[in-house]
Amino acid sequence: MANIKQQAKRNLTNEKKRLINAAFKSSVKTALKGVEVAVENKDLEKANAALKLASKKLDKALAKGIYHKNYVSRNKSHLAKLVNTLA
Repeated sequence: MANIKQQAKRNLTNEKKRLINAAFKSSVKTALKGVEVAVENKDLEKANAALKLASKKLDKALAKGIYHKNYVSRNKSHLAKLVNTLA
């Protein structure tokens, strides 16, 4: 435990932020998996809808500073390629 009051407060805010970021990362992973499942089932409409949602979540995570820009662009590109195999 920190001896300095401000550091103790900082530890609390860091822990809150860590939990929020973990929850958001989990929702992003779920969105990514949704695209992959839709492509596996060869459902173009669901795949496009899931791709739109996943892209939105990835962009939001990038804006929040949760993910690096290369991670986001790599995932978006990968998902777009998967969806394009159906078309």
